[in-house]
Amino acid sequence: MPKYFDFKVCGYFLYFTSHCVIEAMHVHASDRRLTEAGSAKLFVRGNGDTEVKVRGILTDKELRIIRDFIKDNYKEMYIRWTEMSRKGFYEG
Repeated sequence: MPKYFDFKVCGYFLYFTSHCVIEAMHVHASDRRLTEAGSAKLFVRGNGDTEVKVRGILTDKELRIIRDFIKDNYKEMYIRWTEMSRKGFYEG
C-alpha cells in the first residue's frame, strides 16, 4: 500500500491502496496495520480541503490535525497519487 509519507501524522499513516485509484484522490488514515478496519477516509479537493467519508476510530482532535496536515501538504501528496492514478481531485 503506497504511503504518502513514511512517517505517521498524529499516530496514523496516510496511505491509499491499489484498489483506491479508481476513485478521486483520497487519503486513508490508519495505524501500523494499514487496514481499512477503523481507518478514516478523506477525499481531497483541488484546494486541499477534505471531505470526511469515513471517520473510523479517530477522535475529533486527531481528525482536525490530519485534515490540517493534508491541507498543508496536499500538492506533494497529489504527486504521489498521480504516480498510480489518472483520477484527479474530489469534486463531489
